[in-house]
Amino acid sequence: MGYKEVYGAWRADPEAFWLDAAKAIDWDTPPTKALNDANAPLYEWFGDAVGNTCYNAVDRHVEAGHGDRTAIIYDSPVTDTIRHISYAELQDEVARLAGALTARGVVKGDRVIIYMPMVPQAVMAMLACARIGAIHSVVFGGFAAHELAVRIDDAAPKAIIAGSCGIEPGRVVHYKPLLDDAIAQSAHKPEFCIIHQREQEPAALTPGRDFDWADEVAAATPAPCVPVGGADPVYILYTSGTTGAPKGVVRPSGGHMVALHWTMKNIYDVEAGDVFWAASDVGWVVGHSYICYAPLLAGCTTVVFEGKPVGTPDAGTFWRVISEHKVKSFFTAPTAFRAIKRVDSAGEFVKKYDLSCLKTMYFAGERCDPDTLHWTEDQLGVPVIDHWWQTETGFAIAANPMGLEPLPVKAGSPSVPMPGYDVQILDEGGHPMKPGELGAVCVKLPLPPGTLPTLWNAEERFRKSYLTTFPGYYETGDAGMMDDDGYLYIMARTDDVINVAGHRLSTGAMEEVLAAHPDVAECAVIGVADELKGQLPMGFLCLNSSSSERGAEDVVKECVKLVRDQIGPVAAFKLAVVVDRLPKTRSGKILRGIMAKIADGEPYKMPATIDDPAILDEIRAAVQGLGYAK
Repeated sequence: MGYKEVYGAWRADPEAFWLDAAKAIDWDTPPTKALNDANAPLYEWFGDAVGNTCYNAVDRHVEAGHGDRTAIIYDSPVTDTIRHISYAELQDEVARLAGALTARGVVKGDRVIIYMPMVPQAVMAMLACARIGAIHSVVFGGFAAHELAVRIDDAAPKAIIAGSCGIEPGRVVHYKPLLDDAIAQSAHKPEFCIIHQREQEPAALTPGRDFDWADEVAAATPAPCVPVGGADPVYILYTSGTTGAPKGVVRPSGGHMVALHWTMKNIYDVEAGDVFWAASDVGWVVGHSYICYAPLLAGCTTVVFEGKPVGTPDAGTFWRVISEHKVKSFFTAPTAFRAIKRVDSAGEFVKKYDLSCLKTMYFAGERCDPDTLHWTEDQLGVPVIDHWWQTETGFAIAANPMGLEPLPVKAGSPSVPMPGYDVQILDEGGHPMKPGELGAVCVKLPLPPGTLPTLWNAEERFRKSYLTTFPGYYETGDAGMMDDDGYLYIMARTDDVINVAGHRLSTGAMEEVLAAHPDVAECAVIGVADELKGQLPMGFLCLNSSSSERGAEDVVKECVKLVRDQIGPVAAFKLAVVVDRLPKTRSGKILRGIMAKIADGEPYKMPATIDDPAILDEIRAAVQGLGYAK
């Protein structure tokens, strides 16, 4: 069946659709009912089912005779390490770590925080928790001690599993001192910590509290898989806003397995034995869904990559990994490709590698501008698919379902809603808008299996954050529109839609125009306060390295004219400045809200996820040159 038939089948009978998808999972007790809506607008999927995520991701493949198949390829250019781990080896290591946790008193329902770099042990720790029904909460490695402490206090973990250090190009990140500081700051104290000692920087262990991973695993009795209810959480993942406490997104076990398994073939067009690579981090939702769980649930080989797209050692790193490990489907954020393009816009590095194994390239994590999409198509010669989802959903809301039926690619659009998602564009009063009109992107309830049913210990906050503004809908917080063909366009976060003299304008649409300028490698547009018009757009331009001989002033003038020509005088786009780099989170999202606060001279909280705080001083200097941030 093609996309329309499959989406139509879901619409016609969601219960039958998801019960059929659930047959791909090995259950201790199969579900007899998919959706429980007795407590709407709080919904529960597969509540009467019993199963185990680790069993489905690891053990069942070994029992089916595929123990020799590679489960994980660890590729670390920063430590010059490549390691292949079979499903049988993974099963043994995970079962022993699970046994070590059990021996120290961790039981089903207990929380375990994982604070680790991009090493296979991070995936093993997640699976070990899932194996015994413990709820893991991965905190991005290298987060500041205060941010880790906040999460320790909210999740109240019985144990913490951490790495001794992280390795970045040219430096070592000292994880263990950060962990010690976080525990000292937190009101809740874990009963014990298990430390994976890396040879680059072994850590001093606190007697009685800290235990060496290798010693624990060597002495442990392998633990069996513990049956878990379909609605029981498999993990908590904290989203990091720029204000307020982080929100603990809860991921229910049963729907998580069903939805992720469905996506591997239908969206990413990969099956058991194929090599799938998501170049992200286990600390983010992409790492949870598509480094750890989904590829292993489907019996694929997943790549755990410890490095950067540029500089480890060069702009050909991604192409080497794809070629060397025969990656069929590759998934990363557009910001990674903008970094590559900025250094190697002519694509000299890609010519050095045989990429015939690669069938499809996927972008997510932020809007993919058409220029980046087309450049990537030209470099790789394969379909380049933008798709859109959130930490809260755990898998794609909108995508091009390559395994069902490749749909025409429309640059600037993540394509069409996936089964489970009834996406609608609403005005401020909650009324549906016409095709082509900009509004709030919302999803009619219920959300599909695997999406968040609530926030950890914060049901009222869950209702207020997502369900209150548009009753009967999940509020995504994004603004966008749909065209006559049902293709979705995410134009900006709702907060990034600016009002210029009464006209609601998308900063994303302006960024699209700016990114098309041949000298612009990356850009961002924010709204700044203006006494006359309410707000004005301000653009920040990062230029290609090959464009340095051109004057910044000329590029700014040309970009201002481009926006005027393509969007019109209504945009009132006159403010633009060239900068060396943009402030981003470690997952690559541009911190537009913080940039706007700087320009308007407003106070802001330093985001815990910021990659390099020094960039904010550079932005302040740039906007002062335009007469702002006084």
